[in-house]
Amino acid sequence: MRFEHLIEINPLPTGSAEFVVPPFTEAQLWAGLLLKVREPQRFPLGPDRCTVTELEPELWRREQVFGANTLVDQVRLVPGRSLQFTPEPHGDTTPIRLTISIESPRPGWLGLRYVYEALGEQSAEEAYFNEYRHSAWLAHDRDTVGTLRQWLTDGQLPG
Repeated sequence: MRFEHLIEINPLPTGSAEFVVPPFTEAQLWAGLLLKVREPQRFPLGPDRCTVTELEPELWRREQVFGANTLVDQVRLVPGRSLQFTPEPHGDTTPIRLTISIESPRPGWLGLRYVYEALGEQSAEEAYFNEYRHSAWLAHDRDTVGTLRQWLTDGQLPG
């Protein structure tokens, strides 16, 4: 299973139009993504709490607590470019890796590419729910961007 989508962060103005929303700098967008790693509880549907341990300068381990459940993952950073979240297996479900990449193919334009990939063969039952997962992931990722946008507007993102 692989699911991918691109969320436009800084759409280029058309004609003489100005940006409708304040544009992010790459540094601000990266700072926001790092908050998603370090403080996921600040985001919609985030965990109750999260502990982050640096294993190496660009590899972190997180323990996220959601009520009675604890999810553990490792986050690999390519500074200023991408994050890769690899969960430890839990229960009978196939782990799904998430990679978030900053894209800036043209000056001024920024986007976030989200790629979800199963790390093994999914059961028929898991595969049955993939379309629901895709919809939920897209909505969640849009909510994340909305939160970052609000923090940018409120001056809460460094960079």
